[in-house]
Parts: sequence; C-alpha cells; structure tokens
Amino acid sequence: MDCITDPAVKSVVLMWAAQTGKSEILLNTFGFFSDLDPAPILALQPTLQMAEAFSKDRLQPAIDACATLGGKIEPSKQKSGGNTLLHKKFPGGHITLAGANSPASLASRPVRIVMPDEVDRFPSSAGDEGDPVDLAWKRASTFYNRKLIMTSTPTVTDVSRIERAFKEGDQRYYNVPCPHCGEMQILRFANLKWADGDPATAHFVCVKCDKDIGEEHKPAMVAAGKWIATEPFNGTASFHIWEAYSPWCEWSGIVAGFLRAKKNPDTLKVWTNTTLGETWEDRNTSVEIGSAAERVEPYEADAPGGVLVITAGVDVQGDRLEASVFGWGLNEECWAIDHVIISGNTTERAVWDSLDELLFGRLYENPSGEFIGISCTCIDSGYRTDEVYKYVESRQLRRVYATKGMAGPGYPVISYPQKRRAAQSKVPVRLHVLGADAGKAIIYSRLMLQNDDPGCMHFPRRDPFDDSYFNQLTAEKCIIEYRAGHPKRVWKKKQQGARNEALDCAVLALAAMLKLRVNWRALVKRAAARVAGADDEAAGESPAQNRRPRRKTNWAQGWRK
Repeated sequence: MDCITDPAVKSVVLMWAAQTGKSEILLNTFGFFSDLDPAPILALQPTLQMAEAFSKDRLQPAIDACATLGGKIEPSKQKSGGNTLLHKKFPGGHITLAGANSPASLASRPVRIVMPDEVDRFPSSAGDEGDPVDLAWKRASTFYNRKLIMTSTPTVTDVSRIERAFKEGDQRYYNVPCPHCGEMQILRFANLKWADGDPATAHFVCVKCDKDIGEEHKPAMVAAGKWIATEPFNGTASFHIWEAYSPWCEWSGIVAGFLRAKKNPDTLKVWTNTTLGETWEDRNTSVEIGSAAERVEPYEADAPGGVLVITAGVDVQGDRLEASVFGWGLNEECWAIDHVIISGNTTERAVWDSLDELLFGRLYENPSGEFIGISCTCIDSGYRTDEVYKYVESRQLRRVYATKGMAGPGYPVISYPQKRRAAQSKVPVRLHVLGADAGKAIIYSRLMLQNDDPGCMHFPRRDPFDDSYFNQLTAEKCIIEYRAGHPKRVWKKKQQGARNEALDCAVLALAAMLKLRVNWRALVKRAAARVAGADDEAAGESPAQNRRPRRKTNWAQGWRK
C-alpha cells in the first residue's frame, strides 16, 4: 500500500496465495483514492458476474461500514445515476466495476487507477478486441500519474499473467528474522519440516543456525519482517507471499493440506496455486497411446466393485451419436464401462430413441449382483443444437443436461446453467457451459496415475476399448501459442483430421459426475450396509430387525447425505 501511493511506482503486482489480503488491499486503495486523492478508478474482475458479486459482497459493505466514505458516496439503497451496482460516484471521481469478458465494459471511459483482480482467471481476449489488461491500461494513458495494481493467485507456468508481471518487477519477498540467531530469511516450504505423517509437529528450520522455529515464534517474526527486492527496481514493485505468513493459517494446517493434496495431481495443483502462491508446471499436456493402453485390465463384472455412481457423456455428429459410460468411486476413481456408437441421421427420432434405451433402459451389474443405472448425462449441444435441446427439455428431471464447450482458461469443468430454448419450443433448457480445457487437463492428469493412486482411470479388456479408442482418447495435446504477444494454452489434435470423440465423451462424463456433487463417503457406507444386509439375509437373519425406520427423502437430498 505504501508503493501504491509512491509516485515513483507505476505498477504494483501481487502474486499471492489465496485469502492473504489481496481484496482488502484493493478496497483500501479504493478508500484512499476516493477520500484523499480523488480519481476515476476501474476495478476489473474476471467476469461481469464476478464484478457484480464483488460490488455487492465486498465493496458496498465497506462503503456502508466506513463513515468517511458513506458521507461521500450515496447509500447503497439508493439507485440513482451516481450509485449503481457497477458504477459509484464520489466528489472528484468514480469507481467503475467491469468484467474482463465484456469488451463494452472496458471501452470509452478514461481512468487513472486500474485494479485488475485475479488476472490469471481472465480470458485471453475480451471478445475480439485483445488482452483485457492491456485494454484497461490503455484507458489510463492520458494520466501522467496513472497506477496499475494487479493481483492474482497464479495458475500454470509459462502462461500465468501474474507470474509474468511479477518477474517483470523487482520481485520482493517477505524476510523474517530467526528468533535464535536473527538471520533474515524467506520462509520457504522446503524448510518446513514435520515428523512423518504428523502435521502437528510442523516447524521451520533456520537456514543459518539450523535450529527449529515453532509456530509460537511466528507473530514476532512477521512483525519484525521486511520486504526485500531481489531484482533492480524499474517502476514496477512486485510482491510474493504465501500462507505460512498468514495469521489465519497454522503451519500444521499447511502440512495437513499438503498431505491430502499430494495424493492427486488435480488437488496438488490447487494447493500449489492457492497455498504456496506458486505456478504449477503442467507436465500432463500429452499422453501417448502406450501409457493409456497399458491400463486395460479384466473386470470382475460389468461395473467393478468400487463403482458407486455411473454417468454418461454424449457427443453429437451428423451421422451418429457417440456415448461413453463411466463408473465413479471414492476419490473419484474411475472405471470405463462402455463406449457406444449409435449410427444414423441425428435429425431423425430413431437415433434419439436408441439413446433413450442406453441411458434409461440399460443396467450394469456389479460383483454383488446389484444393478446400477446411469445417474446423470451431459450431451454436447455444439452441433445439432435444436435436436439436443428438444431431446433434453423433457428429460432434465432425469438429470440429462445440455452443455456447450468453451475453450480457454477461467471456465470450470461445468458451470451453473443458463436458460435456452429450442426453436418453436416454450420449455426452457438448462444449458451448462463446459470448460473443455479444464476437463481435458483433468482426464490427461488421471491417465498418468498408477492403478493404486486415488483418482486413477481403469479400462476393461473388452471391445470397444482397443487401439482405435485409445488413439481418440489421447488424440490432443496442449501447446502454447502466442497471440498478440501473450502466451495462451491451446488444445490441438496431434494429427490433422484425427478423431477425438472418445476424449470429448470422457470430459462430458466427468462433467456429469461433478454435476451430481456426490457425497462419496456416504455412498460407501450405504454400499457397505447393503452388503452387510445381504450377508445377514443369506445367514437366515432378518436385516430389518432392530433397524430404525428410514426417513423418506428425495433423490436430491440423497446425494448429499
């Protein structure tokens, strides 16, 4: 915050872990410039919806709680032209909130202070107009005393905006004194030690005297610490900090989080980004046929014993539907069960009737003799959109959902639905945006896991899981392309014209599983109880004896309890 008010500093970059004060710094910056140095301000969030949420949940409560600001900005209940959700005026300036995905919200208005937040979640381009950070910064070009305050938790190495901006600055790290020898040092995760499997013993080791530094020393160390730049100052002050310094995060909690996260590359990536505040070096950008085909194994039944939920993903082509059926278990361990091609013109009803037979008429037996049906299905609506909408509209209550794939960063595997309608239909369809890049990255990372790793994928030794299937499943690779001077991760086919329907179907089935938001441990307990009940019945005992009456519930509650 000192750098933000220092005339010599043109840009301030915060590459910080999650929940370490980034948003508070932005709110304090707004408070300073609205009260003591009035200026037009642009606060930029990844999406327009997130800008609205930031205004309602963070900005307006700060204004309401601060008497100084409340006297200069109209109360939040008044909806006059001076105080709206995304535009608030004060004497001598205003603050405008915008979404990086909305070119219109970045246009026309000159600003002096630009505050892009969570820039690694920004789209690569605001529509067709270019990088949203560059567009926003150009709005400040007429001010000699303009200021850029850029913040984010980082994402992936080489494409992270905040990492690139941090390296362009003087790269300041927070140094704290050792309580034993006084040596100033950076708290690094490599120096955080603990007894095997016991997070409660977490402590740092001094880089000089090699003595243990316990949690009880942290408050005094942090209070006596200071920022030290590692590169020459060139107008940009860049800062990095992680959760070890936070008064809200205990070192034992950091270690416990690491021990949980390291079991799966998906969770380890999130932990690295949000706890360490560091980028993740993604090595799972391509999978070769050999590493996938080696996973073929004999199944003891249609659906192996670990399967608790079955989902399907359907890809639509002009002359066929392709559907993959996957079973899911604890820790999202995955078993491919079937891949079905339904041939025929997809504008004709017969093809969709055959899909009904697959989704609602087919059951899969597990080793206990129980039969499991498909619980949720995602269908890609990018092709034959009206036909997909017409099929889905009467089947949404049976958890059949239309999706639209979106490439690029910032999109979760499956998002909250938007309402759409098929032509000449009055029934709304809930359309879910599917983050294609995120889904493919998860599938590829899990293909790299071994059979005993949580979250790994299994494939049966039977048709149609042959070389052709695995070629489709691994048909793409992630490369870095430079567009307008900015790196961007792009998924492309390894060979032009190669088929990739198996990969698309796997991502859709993954999205369907995530849509269910399953309580896995509860399902494990239920499955164990059913097995125990079957054993009692086989032994001549009544499983209903001495059992509490089961409370009636609906399916939606059932998934969560």
